[in-house]
Amino acid sequence: MKRPISTTLKALTIATACFSGAAMADKVLLKTPIAFGTHLPALGTPIKWVSERITPVSGNTIKMKVYEPGKLVAPLEILDAVSSGKVNSGYATAGYWQGKMPAAALFSAVPFGPEAPEYMAWLFYGNGLDLYQGMYDQAGYNVKVLPCAIISPETSGWFKKPIEKPEDLKGITMRFFGLGGQVMEKLGVGTVQLPGGEIFGALEKGAIDATEFSQPAIDQRLGFHKIVKYNYFPGWHQQATVFELLINKDTWNKMDGNQQAAVETLCLASMTNSIAEGEAMQFEAMQKAQERGVELRYWNDDMLNLFETTWLDVVDEQKQDPYFKKVWDDMSTFRTNYQVWESKGFLPRQ
Repeated sequence: MKRPISTTLKALTIATACFSGAAMADKVLLKTPIAFGTHLPALGTPIKWVSERITPVSGNTIKMKVYEPGKLVAPLEILDAVSSGKVNSGYATAGYWQGKMPAAALFSAVPFGPEAPEYMAWLFYGNGLDLYQGMYDQAGYNVKVLPCAIISPETSGWFKKPIEKPEDLKGITMRFFGLGGQVMEKLGVGTVQLPGGEIFGALEKGAIDATEFSQPAIDQRLGFHKIVKYNYFPGWHQQATVFELLINKDTWNKMDGNQQAAVETLCLASMTNSIAEGEAMQFEAMQKAQERGVELRYWNDDMLNLFETTWLDVVDEQKQDPYFKKVWDDMSTFRTNYQVWESKGFLPRQ
């Protein structure tokens, strides 16, 4: 008996879809404003790297158009723009939203917090990712969040004069990011949060006295060494920094399983690529900085202890927010358990 033509066509369609994977998927154009210029290595380059690979990885069903900071959406407006559907994706770091959701900073950079391997372990094999998405859901944001890059420690700051004791910080105006900025405020520093492109001009005009921004190779691109000559380490406020790809949830839900898997897999690959890129270029930038008269300084024990005890005071205040406390408690439990491995598994640093 002949099968009805409609049934035959339906079966052929299903078979073709099964064998050709994403061939039948609707094509998606991700318009992606970003918070960091693509000229900044390991900070802005990861999303460019993703955009160059998303089309072949997705079987030619996804394209990504990257918009440099401020060209389509201002960096600090990316979350709202993606959630509302003004754009269907964006690339930033969750610390930019801590004024909206205190816990957001914990998914960006944690003072005296985990280094990159531990951070990724908590995110991907602890409860981190569920808590990360849950934060946005609970706050009513219509976004899917994907960690999509990570870098290792930043410098602690650029200063016009040596900082040897707590009194040397008082009265300074400093560009500072994230939870570390609250620590500095408690120590008498006036902090402002400026986009990377505005920092040099603010230093040059004397609007700020000092700044932190990112890793040595990134700071070098912004020219801080031309104005301030004391660069302090370690980056106690950002031992690792996570960057996120936000996708409007309606857009995400319309993607098929192959497309979603392509984006998730490529972001995982970007985590590897970004940490490798960042680690490969810092020593050369530090050597060049010294040649240009920059003094690379390491905080003395008294200052590091002061930063850490002040940070714990900030934690106590932030835990008044229930979701911050939930994330902090989970991360702290993971880190306590991780310490069993960390304390035995690694050689001591020189």
